[in-house]
Amino acid sequence: MNYSKVNNIVGWICFLIATITYVLTLEPSASFWDCGEFIASAFRMQVVHQPGAPLFLMIQRFFSIFAAGDLTRIAYWMNVGSAVSSGATILFLFWTITALAKKTVLKAGEELTTGKLISIMGAGAVGALAYTFSDSFWFSAVESEVYAQSSLFTAIVFWAILKWEAHADEPRADRWLLFIAYIMGLSIGIHLLNLLTIPALAFIYYFKRTDKATPSGIFKTLIVGILILAVIQYGIIQYLVSFGAYFDLFFVNTLGLGFGTGVLFFAILLIGALVWGIRYSIKHQKKLLNLGLLSVVLIIFGYGSFSMIIIRAKADPNLNNSAPKDAFSFLSYLNREQYGDRPLLYGPNYNSERTGVTEGGKTIWRKGKDKYEVAGKKTDYEYSNNTLLPRMYSDDARHAGFYKEWMHLDDSKNPNLVDNVGFLASYQIGYMYMRYFFWNFVGRQNDEQGQGSGFEGEWISGIKPIDSWLRGDQSHLPPSTVDNKAYNRFFFLPLIMGIIGALWHFKRNQKDAGVVALLFFFTGIAIVLYLNQKPLEPRERDYAYVGSFYAFAIWIGLGALAIKEWLFKKLTPATGAIAATVIGLLAAPVIMAQQGWDDHDRSTKLVPHDIALDYLQSCAPNAILFTYGDNDTYPLWYIQEVENVRPDVRIVNLSLFDTDWYINGLRQKQNESAPLPITMKPEQYVQGERDVMPYDDYKIAGSIELKNVVDLLLSNDDSDKVPMQDGSKSNFLPTKNLKITVDPQQVISTGTVSAADASKIATEVDWKFNKGYVTKGTLAMFDILAHNNWKRPIYFASTVPSEQYNGLDKYLYSEGLALRLLPLKADTTATEDKPEQLNTPAMYNNVMTKFKWGNMKTAKYLDPQSSDDTFIFTNIFSSLTSSLIKDGKIDEAKKVVDKYFAVMPTDKFFGIRTVVVKFYMAENLYKLGETARANDIMDKSGEYINKELNYLADISQSKGLTGSQNIQTGLYYLDRMIKTTKAAGQDKLSDKLQKTFNALESRLSAFFPQQQGPQQ
Repeated sequence: MNYSKVNNIVGWICFLIATITYVLTLEPSASFWDCGEFIASAFRMQVVHQPGAPLFLMIQRFFSIFAAGDLTRIAYWMNVGSAVSSGATILFLFWTITALAKKTVLKAGEELTTGKLISIMGAGAVGALAYTFSDSFWFSAVESEVYAQSSLFTAIVFWAILKWEAHADEPRADRWLLFIAYIMGLSIGIHLLNLLTIPALAFIYYFKRTDKATPSGIFKTLIVGILILAVIQYGIIQYLVSFGAYFDLFFVNTLGLGFGTGVLFFAILLIGALVWGIRYSIKHQKKLLNLGLLSVVLIIFGYGSFSMIIIRAKADPNLNNSAPKDAFSFLSYLNREQYGDRPLLYGPNYNSERTGVTEGGKTIWRKGKDKYEVAGKKTDYEYSNNTLLPRMYSDDARHAGFYKEWMHLDDSKNPNLVDNVGFLASYQIGYMYMRYFFWNFVGRQNDEQGQGSGFEGEWISGIKPIDSWLRGDQSHLPPSTVDNKAYNRFFFLPLIMGIIGALWHFKRNQKDAGVVALLFFFTGIAIVLYLNQKPLEPRERDYAYVGSFYAFAIWIGLGALAIKEWLFKKLTPATGAIAATVIGLLAAPVIMAQQGWDDHDRSTKLVPHDIALDYLQSCAPNAILFTYGDNDTYPLWYIQEVENVRPDVRIVNLSLFDTDWYINGLRQKQNESAPLPITMKPEQYVQGERDVMPYDDYKIAGSIELKNVVDLLLSNDDSDKVPMQDGSKSNFLPTKNLKITVDPQQVISTGTVSAADASKIATEVDWKFNKGYVTKGTLAMFDILAHNNWKRPIYFASTVPSEQYNGLDKYLYSEGLALRLLPLKADTTATEDKPEQLNTPAMYNNVMTKFKWGNMKTAKYLDPQSSDDTFIFTNIFSSLTSSLIKDGKIDEAKKVVDKYFAVMPTDKFFGIRTVVVKFYMAENLYKLGETARANDIMDKSGEYINKELNYLADISQSKGLTGSQNIQTGLYYLDRMIKTTKAAGQDKLSDKLQKTFNALESRLSAFFPQQQGPQQ
C-alpha cells in the first residue's frame, strides 16, 4: 500500500474518532456565553456583536438544514457543525504532522520502509488524537462557537503551506499560496486567529527559496512576516473600509452626492488599480508582484463575506448589533470601537493621575438625514507617571486591588517597567497562559474559575510530591477537588511527550522546528502581549490560546518518533515503530480521553436552554424584561428567535441600552412584541446626544413626577441645561427623588394587581435614584416607566446587578427568575435575613407548572455556569417555601419541597455556596416537620465544610492564608447550623456539628484570632 493511500486512510480514521467523540459529548441545545446569540443570528441571518462572524453564521445556517424544520433541533445541528469542523481540524493536523515527520525521517531519494511508514503514521495519530482530547479544544468543539471553525481554517492554512513546500519546485506550485490567501480571506469572516500563522508561513517560504539561511535573512523574514500580518490586519481589514468611508464623506458632504457613491467610486478605483497592477506584473514578468497582487485580490474576495453584515443590517433584523448600515458605522463595527482601547507599549498605571484631556482628536461621524454629521471628537485622557509596557493599567477599584495584592504593592507605589514586566510574567503569562497550557498537557485541579487563590482552577499533575510542593498537602484533598469531574491527572505525560518531540525536532530538523516554535509563540505568548488582559475576568479565557496548543500537539506526535529512535534502536524498525506508537498513544491521547471524558460530556444537560425558557415563563404576557449579562441574555435570544418561545416578551439588554442603534430597535415591532413606549425622537438620543447627563442637586422638596423629569432631560431649551467644563451645555437631573403617580383602577384594569389586592396598591411609586448621572439608557428606561401606564408588565432578570434597578428595589417582587415591578405598598415585615419580596402565587404557579430544570439532577456533568444555576434555583425553592409557610400554606410548601428533591441535585455540593443555599432549605424543612430530610442536609453540609476547611487549613500552614472568604463563610454557617439543629431538638446532630466547629476553630484560630461573620 503506498504512502498517500495510508496517509489518507489513517487521517480519516482520526477524523472519525474525533468527530464521533464530539458528537457523543456535544451539548444538545444552546450553551452559555455567546452561543445563544450565534445560533439565533445564524438561523435568521442576523448581526452578531463586533467585529462579526458572517461566514461562520452562513456555515452554521447550512447545518441547521439537517434539523428538517424541527426548531428544537436547530441548536443541536449547529453544534454538530462545530463537531464536524473540529474533527476536520484533527484531520489536517494529522496530515501536518505526517508531512513534517516524513520530511525529517525520510531523506530525498530514500526508500520508504514499513518501519518508517508506521513511525510516520503513528506520530500523526499520537499528535492528532492528543489534540482531539485536549481540554480547551474539546470544550469549543461541542458548542456553536467560532473557535471550532477558526481552528479548522488555521489547520488548513498550515497544512497548505507544507503542501506548497512539497511541490514548490513544480510548475504552478504557487497556486497553493493563492489557495492560502483565499482561505485567510475567508477566515476573517470567522475569526482572526488564522492570521497569526503568517510569520511561520513566511519562514517556510524563506527556507524553501534560499539555499543557505543567514541570520540577516532570518531577521528580515521575521520582519516581512510581521509586516504582511500588519498589512492584512490593518491595511485590508480596517483601512480599506476606512478609505471607503472617507471617500463617501467627501462625495456626500462636499460634492453633495448620495450616500454610498464615495464607497462605489473607491471600489471601482481599487478594482481598477488591482487589475492594472496584475496586468503590469504579467506583462513585465514580475512574478512576486503578481503573486502578491493576486493574493490581495483573493483575500479581499474572501473578506467579501462581510457584505452579508451590511445587507442584513439594512433589513433591520431583531438582533442587529451596532446596526452597521453605512460606511462609518460599519467601520466602527469592524474596529470594535464599542469595546474601547487598552495601552500596549506605553501608557498609565492603575494609580496614575489624570492630568488633562487631549482635545480635537479623531472626529466621530454618524449618518444624518442628508449628510454625515459630527457625533463628537474622540478624546484621550492624559496621565502622569506613564510607563513602558503598561500591564497594570485598569483603574477599576477591583482591578487596582488585585494588582496590589498580586504584586505586593502598597498605596504609595507607582509601578515601574520592572513591576509591569513582573505582572506580565507572573500573571498574564504565568497564570493566564501557562495555567491553561498545563491544564491541557499536565492536568487540572477542578473546573472552578481560578482567581489566584491557589485552590481553585489550578493545574495539577497527579504526582503527589510535586503537587504537594506546589499546591500544599495533597493527602486529604477536599470534595471540591476529588468529586469534581474536571479533576484530571495526566502525570506530566503529554507534556513530556511534547518536550521530547520538540527536542528531537530541533535536533533533526532545526528549520521546521523553528517554524513550529514560531507558530507556538504567535498563537500563544504574542496573543497574551496583544490582549494585555485585565484580572478578574468573568470567565476563563483558555479558548483564545488553542492555536499554541495545536502547535504543541505537533511535537507530541513527533515525540513518538523520538521514543522509537532513542529507546527502541535494538528492535526491528517495524516493531520499534509499533511500540513507540503504543507508548505515545497511552502517554497522551488515551490518558487525556480517559480523564477528560466525564467533564466534557455535555450530552445530557439542558441548563442554558431551560433556564432561558424559565426566564421568559416568569413573565406575564407582553412583558418587558430587562437583562444585563451574556448568560441572562443570549440564551433568551436563542430560545425566542429560534424556538419561538414567548415571542410576546421584549428582552431589553441594559448593557446595550446606552446606544442609539439599540434604542432604535426597541422602537420597532419584534416578533409578537409591540414597540416599547419610548417617546424620545431619534435626534434626541442619536450618538453624541445625551450620552451622559450630570446630576445637579437643585434642593427640590419632595419627589418629582418622572414624566416631568423626562421632559426636562429631553428639553432643547438652554435654560433647562447646565454649562459643562468644555463650554457646552447639557441636560441634567435636578433631583434624585422621583415618583410615578398611580391610578389604582388603571393598575387593576391592566391586570398588574388583582382587584382582591386593591388595598395594597400604593398611590404613588416613589424612589431615590441611585446614581450621580443619567445615561442615554437610563433616560430610555425612565421614558418607558413614565409612559407605560402599567399597560405592559415590567421585569428585571434576577441576575441583573442591583445598581441597575435605578433605585426601584422596594417595588420589585420575585416571580421566579424575574423580579416584577409592582406598585404595592412597602412590606414592613420583611426581615434583614430575608429581604427579598415575593409575588408568591405567581411564583408558585411558575415553579410547579411552568419551569423546566435542565436535567440538573440527572445530567452526567454540569459545567460551572450550569452548576451556578443550582444556587439560583435552590434559592427560589427556599424563598418560595418560606413564603408559603409564612402564609400558612403548609400543603403547598410541602409540594414545593417534594419538587425540589425531585428535580435538583440535592446530594451534590458545588462549593461552599451550596452549603449556604441548602442551609435555608433545611431551616424550612424543620418548620415543615421534614426532620429526616433536614438532618440529612445539615449532616452532609457539616461533613463537606469539615473536609473543605481542613484542606484550606493544611495548605494555609504551608502557603499562607488561602481561601479566607470560604473559611469565614463555612464557619459562619456551621455555627448557624449548630443553633438551628439545637432549636429543632436535634441534640445529637447539633453536638456533632459543634465538635466539628470546635476542631476547625482551633485549627484556624491562628489565621482568624477573632472570628467574624462572612462577607456576603
